Amino acid sequence: MALKIKIEQVTCIEGITLMVFHTPAHCWQFSYFNHEGKARRYLDIFYTPQKAEAAGREWVWAIAQGNK
Repeated sequence: MALKIKIEQVTCIEGITLMVFHTPAHCWQFSYFNHEGKARRYLDIFYTPQKAEAAGREWVWAIAQGNK
């Protein structure tokens, strides 16, 4: 059986692409693609897409400012 992933949102912030998605096994999560196109997946889970997006935006802003 194939894994079903629902992509909720894709946003570009300071050249970094943030993706919020849902998987049946892990609730809501986010990942981002850096300036070189390399993907990183954040492993924490969230119970709403809004919480995942908020955490993702904080993470991306920290990366953009050189803090991660």
